[in-house]
This record gives sequence, C-alpha cells and structure tokens, in this order.
Amino acid sequence: MNPRALIGPVFAVAGLGIASLSVSGQSQSAPPLVVTAYNGGAPITYTVARTPWGDPDLQGVWSSDDTAGIPRERPKDLGNNLYLSEEAFAARVKQVENGVKRGETDIGSFRNDFARRAFRQTSLIVDPPDGIMPAVTPEAQKRRASRDRGTFGDGPFDTTEDFTLYDRCITRGIVGSVLRVVYGNGNRIVQAPGMVALSYEMIHDTRIIYTDGRSHIGQPIRQYLGDSRGRWEGDELVVVTTNLTDKTSIGGNGNGLRHSDKMVITERFKRVAPEIIQYQFTVDDPVTYARPFTMSMPLTPLDGAVLLPYDCHEGNHAIPNALSAERAEDKAIEADRTNGITRSRRAIQVPVPNRPAAPAEEN
Repeated sequence: MNPRALIGPVFAVAGLGIASLSVSGQSQSAPPLVVTAYNGGAPITYTVARTPWGDPDLQGVWSSDDTAGIPRERPKDLGNNLYLSEEAFAARVKQVENGVKRGETDIGSFRNDFARRAFRQTSLIVDPPDGIMPAVTPEAQKRRASRDRGTFGDGPFDTTEDFTLYDRCITRGIVGSVLRVVYGNGNRIVQAPGMVALSYEMIHDTRIIYTDGRSHIGQPIRQYLGDSRGRWEGDELVVVTTNLTDKTSIGGNGNGLRHSDKMVITERFKRVAPEIIQYQFTVDDPVTYARPFTMSMPLTPLDGAVLLPYDCHEGNHAIPNALSAERAEDKAIEADRTNGITRSRRAIQVPVPNRPAAPAEEN
C-alpha cells in the first residue's frame, strides 16, 4: 500500500499554523475540531452515511496505528507549524513504506501493529498552537512525588494501591486507551438509538455514551472512565465526560502524572473520509495543568477489523510477585541490620548494561 494514498492525493501544503487549519463544529466548552487528516490541504467532499434512525454513522473498528511517528509534543524548532515540510514529509513516507515491508513479513506478536499511512502532522497536541504540553501546577507536582510508582518505578510496593490501574489490568483511562502504544490499538464503535458504545482493545474497556439528552450522574459518584454524555452537532459527535477519579493519567499506558478528579474531557468524533475518523479530545484540569490542551489525530481502519482478546488478569502474577519480593526484601534488610549491616533498599529497576534507559512518561 502506498502510504501517500490515504484519501486520494496527498496535499502539498506545508508549514501552516493552527490559525489556517480546517475546522468544523462549535462548542463553548472546547476548541472546534482540527481536521489534521487533510494534511493541511482543503477538505474533501464527503457525505457521511446515516444509521437507520438518522444519526451519522461512525461504526467500525478503528486504530491509532497510523499515528506512529507523530510525537505528542512538537519539536520546538517547528514553532507553530502543525505540518511537516515537503522534505520532512517525504522522509516520513519513506519510513512508513519501509515499516510496511518489515511488518508484512514479521514473525511474532507485533506483526500487524505498524503504520500503513503517513500523515503530515508534527504533533498530536494542536492547542496550544506551539504543540507543547502546558506546565504542571505546583499541586500536581506534589502528587507526582507521592504517586510515581507502578512497575515503571522503584516503589515502595506495600499494597495493590501502589500500582497503576494499567498494572492491575483495570483500565488505561479514556486518553490512554486511544493513544498509540506498541500493540493493541483497536477501537470499536457500535451505535444504537440514543447511545454510542466505544470498546478499547487493550484492557478491554467499553464506554456507553448516551446521546438521548439525559443529565450526568450525581457528582459524588466517581468512575475510572467517568460519566460520558454525547450530542450531535451536524455530522460530529461531541462527548463531555465528568465524574472522573484521580487514578488515571494522560499517558498511553496510564503510567504518567495522574490528573485530578476535577478533570473534564471533551471529545469530538467526525468521519471526514471513507476510511478516516478525526478524533480529538480537550483536557480541562486546572488542578493539574496551567491551561487546557487539545490533541487531535486521525483514526483509520484496524487491519483485520477485529478486536483481539486481551487476557490480562488471567495468569497475571506481576502484582503478587512484586509484593512478595518486597516483603522478602523487608526480611533481608532486617536480617542484615541484626548482623550489624545497614544498607539501602535494593532498587526495583535494574538498568540493562550498554542499553539506554527508556524515557520516563511525563504526562
């Protein structure tokens, strides 16, 4: 497959700032939709199909695999340019073409988890215009210091609460469930009158988004995926989620900085081409971030069009093994102390020789 042939001809417009992007829909709670799928060019003419009851049809199995190579934050030297130059885009196209050749002949668990289309986007963050994540508040920094744990940290591991919800096979959160990771990037959308169901491949969560006008549940009720209410603005589905906990994060696998329970997420879904849904979310959490920010990305059909089973709890010995190892270390420290040896606790994470450590997930 030619990665340039995503929706017909690839548009040659490059270096556009956010002020000149294609947008659709209006909302008082979040910025309008930024359609990055057009690669900075003019919108294509596309008529969205309708369900038998008249709603725009978003149904299908979609994936964020094709966002590979698009960083969350934009390199500073690109400034407010949301699109790559011709030269840089050609390099990305070549990279995707090479990835397709490798991926189609790979043998192993990740054989089909690769990008097949190249997009010109320079960052997933489209607002602020410079593509940089807003600063973290002092209050959030305090939370980071006391909660930076889980299998990517050094503990201490005293209870299951010291592990992320991802480690415990519970959820990756709304944002983490869509952002691309190494595998399991499928998202299935099913619709019925008055509701939309969104299922995630990894950790197999399903959200029910009501579009029948009902109000949110009571504020004291908190849920890992919050309480989602949707409305149709023309061909666009706008979803506002409240009633979240402070147990998930914005990171792809839920290992980054935790947001607060005051966060509100506004999502936008619109089918902008036969094989593309533009997906966008705005995070508004004044307790954690200095200002709201927005990410937008194209979702394309998942290869095979089937969400694979994700057996996570089954046979998962990571949590009990980590806890039992920590208790063994407790006993070893006490035994050494009895013998007159005072030492620090052994680190959980041991760097692999001659191999750089993986970068920490900041948000």
